[in-house]
Order: sequence, then structure tokens, then C-alpha cells
Amino acid sequence: MASLPYSWSITTTSSPFVTRPSHILINAKRSNRFQVSCEQNQKGSTKSDDTSHGKIDRRNVLLGMGGLYSAANLVSASPAVATPLAAPDFTKCTKGTNLNTSQPLDVDCCPPVATKIIDYKLPPVTKMRFRPAAHLVTEEYVAKYEKAVELMKALPADDPRNFMQQANVHCAYCNLTYEQVGDSDLKIQIHNSWHFYPWHRWYLYFYERILGKLIDDPTFGLPFWNWDNPKGMAMPAMFVKPSSPLFNARRNQNHLPPAVTDLAYSGTTQSVDTTQIISNNLTVMYNEMVRNVQNLEDFYGARYNTGTQPDPGPGTVERGSHAVLHVWVGEATSSGEDMGNFYSCGRESLFFCHHTNVDRLWTIWRDLRGSKTKDFVDSDWLNASYLFYDENAQLVRVKVADTLDQQKMGYEFQKVDTPWLKNRPAASAKKSKIATTTAAPSVDTSTFPVKLDKVVKVLVPRPQKSRSKKDKEKEEELLVIEGIEVDTAKFVKFDVFVNDEDDNPNALDKAEYAGCFSQVPHKNSSLSKTKIRLGLSELLEDLDVEDDEKILISLVPKAGGDDITIGGIKIIYAS
Repeated sequence: MASLPYSWSITTTSSPFVTRPSHILINAKRSNRFQVSCEQNQKGSTKSDDTSHGKIDRRNVLLGMGGLYSAANLVSASPAVATPLAAPDFTKCTKGTNLNTSQPLDVDCCPPVATKIIDYKLPPVTKMRFRPAAHLVTEEYVAKYEKAVELMKALPADDPRNFMQQANVHCAYCNLTYEQVGDSDLKIQIHNSWHFYPWHRWYLYFYERILGKLIDDPTFGLPFWNWDNPKGMAMPAMFVKPSSPLFNARRNQNHLPPAVTDLAYSGTTQSVDTTQIISNNLTVMYNEMVRNVQNLEDFYGARYNTGTQPDPGPGTVERGSHAVLHVWVGEATSSGEDMGNFYSCGRESLFFCHHTNVDRLWTIWRDLRGSKTKDFVDSDWLNASYLFYDENAQLVRVKVADTLDQQKMGYEFQKVDTPWLKNRPAASAKKSKIATTTAAPSVDTSTFPVKLDKVVKVLVPRPQKSRSKKDKEKEEELLVIEGIEVDTAKFVKFDVFVNDEDDNPNALDKAEYAGCFSQVPHKNSSLSKTKIRLGLSELLEDLDVEDDEKILISLVPKAGGDDITIGGIKIIYAS
């Protein structure tokens, strides 16, 4: 683990959400007592600070969320300081601020405040909840689901289980309305980091249990939108019946059935035939689930703890198919309500169907890992905590560690095919010489930052070449695109290609396509800086250019290029 990059002072404080008798607050600005000083370790160009899980920001860092740490232990073992993100104080929830205007947002996502909070324990599983594929459900199931949502919408407006209150759960956790416990200057954001999967798993878990209790069915499970399979790529029929409580009028009318989900969608409908869309979709899924995720951070997202800025870096599915599909469903407007904007997406029943598939993909990815490490063992991740209201309207505190076994959480998914798993894309041109003949500048001489208002091509040197199989198994070669600065209120997207000769931005079904970055709009507006990492080892094998000293990287803006700035590009090696 990387050591702390700053000097810190230590004081004591208290919090209503820490049950132990004392804990430690590390404060870089407000106290001069008991100094602890460490330096970040950085070595050479072939190893990067990206191989650590992140950097600690020069803000207040709250200790004690995962256990009691004494000051003496901190001094003797400062690199092991625990700073897991803590469940927020609901009494300090705000409307959030439009950072462009410094005015409060015109929406209030804050939940009801309860004085009693209990630490949640997973109940014994006596009956498994069954989550079916949405395109395969029976009429009986649809009727049951509609009844449950109807009853949820009929609950009193101030009941935390009410449909709109449940929608606000997502809004509050993603719209910068909660202060980080221990640092009022920093907010909580559960997207674009390693909190993405576990937080949403808890969200679905309680939402599902609330619906099941309302219809007195302990086996009721949410359906999953099987958009990674051609048979399930169209919007599920149960959600488009106007008389149904599952219906939402705020959708892109061009994308209603039988339109096929476009996981390469860029905000405008393009004349791409269905066959090409499906082929692109399968390549997108292969990249997100197989090619680009040899390391945990690349699938889960980057480390995000107490004391650090939001948006450190999203994982593959989050920044790709997940984000794109949000915008594909939402209204064809700049704000994209309901599904196409984080503040309002919980008002769309299809959101839960969409995220149930994301949750299913997490389960599949862990199974594909085999004997490899499936999860972070870092206590900063495992001990991170959130607050939810359960099916009895009780406010409960939950931890990431309890999400790692879905069987213990009491649900299972219907088994369906995963055609993308055998869809490794072939190269359009093997042994391409474009990196030696291009007029594109070298990254060493290029000017960064650069605005992505046009296609940007740059030659990136490879610190290592002709790597052995053992080398590749030990360390993944990764393309890092960093300092990605965007306005959080806007949908932005760009695609990344390696040694691409045909320059067809609509054809992603080829080995040259490395991946993408996309962002679902937020209600709030702020400038965010983040990064992405793209796996290169398998891609370079398929292109047969493993001996090349440089590769040509093409960044192709697909949406909001004027609002995207790239800070830099490099290659690293990470285990």
C-alpha cells in the first residue's frame, strides 16, 4: 500500500455514527499537535501510483469506522491507517448546490430523519428470492410486480418506503447532498469508484424486500433487463404498457420496442443497422467483462475513502454499458429525465430492472475469476458503511463486507446465455504499421491538457515490449487516460481505439476498439476530474504488435466533446 503523501496532525472528535468510545480525526489544517509525516512512493515509468488504490486527499480523515485505532498504533504503522467511507448523518443532508450558479438545487432528495439506527445483520435465508430475466417473465409475475409497485406508490408520502422516497435514496447518495463524516468540505458520491457495486446491491436488496413485504411474498425478486443478450436487448414489454404502474412517459420515444438497446449510444440516434448494433454490443460486453478487467480496480473502480475527492475513477461496466443505457432510456433532452439523470433515475421502474442486470454481471464476473482474488481485501472497502431504510421502515447501517455473497443475501438469478463471453473480437489489420507511418505527434511532445472537440491521435511509447506470458500473468499492461475533466451536469462520451486504420467510429466489433468513457448527467453541476484504465495485453496480442515500441491511440468524441478535457495519457504495468 502506498504511504501517506502529506503530513497530518491528530485530534479527537465525536460522531453519532461511531459506536466505539473514541476515535481519531486526522486533520491537515486545524491542529498542530502530534505530527505524522510520510511520503508517497513513486517509482519510474513502468510502475505507477495507479497501481495503488488511490491517493489520500489533504482533507480531514476520519478513523475508527472499521475498528478502534490508537494514536500510538497510528505512529508505528501509519500506512495502515483506516479511512473507510462512513454512513452519512441524515440530519446534515442538504439540497446540494449548482456549482455554476452557487444556488441551491431545485430538488430536495433528503430522506426522513430517524433517531434510531441499528447495525443490520443479514437474516437467515429460509427461502431464496428468484430474479428472472425480464423478457422471460410470466403474466402472473408481471401482475405481482405491478401490484407491489402500485402499493409502494400508495404509501404515505413521508414513509421512507414510498416510491418517491425510494427514488430519493439514489438522488441523495449521488447528488452531493451528504457531507463526509469528519469533513464538511467534502461530499459523498457513490458513483465512479469502488462503491458502485456494493452500494447499488444494498439499494436493490432493500427495495426488493419492501416490494416483497407489500405483497406478502418472501420469494419475490426483481427482474433483470438482459441487455447483454440479443434476446433481451429490447426494452422489456412490461414497462411500456401505459396503464401499468411500471410505465414512465419520460423516455426516449425512438427507443421503445422493438428498438434494440445500443450500448454504444452517443446521445443521438444514428443510422446503424440492427446487426451492427448487436455486434457492437457483444464486443462492448466482452471488453467490459473480460478484456479490460484483469485487475480489481479496473472492474470495481478506484479507491474512494473518507477525506478524498469524489469521482476517482469508474470501473468498466459503470462507465460503459451502464452509463450509456441510462441515457439511451431517458428523455431525448439535455437533462435526460427520468432515467437519463442521476437525480431522477430512481423514479423510473426500469432503473431497478437495469441495475439488477448490473448486479448480475457483478456475480458473473466474480465467477469468471475462478481462483483469482475476487474482491478487495482492504478494510477501507470492506468496512465502508451506508444507511438505508429496510422493509419495516427501520433505518439500518450496512457494510460492504456483507454484499460479497449474494446467496447469503438470499437471492439468485435465472440462468441465461452469455454470448459475449465467446465474442473475442478479431483485428481489422494485424501487424499494422500505422504507428510508424502516422503524422500524429508523440505523447512526449504533445500538449496536454487538450480539449476533445475533435478526434485526438497521439503516439504513446511502451516502456516494455515483447513481454512473456509470465510477465503478462504477473502484470497487466494498461493504458491510463487521466485528468479527464468534465462538467457533471452533462452527458459526455468518447471512444478509444488502438492502431485503428479504418477510422469507422460506428464499428466497435474489432480488436482495435479498446473501450470508452461516458458519464450520466447529474442535477448538480461541477467540474470533476477522473481517469480510466484500459487493458492492453490481450488487445496487443490480437493486433500482433507486441514488439512495437509505440502504439497509436485515437480518442474519438461521441458526445459533449467540447466539455471534455484530457490531462494526459500513459502506459503502466499493474498487478
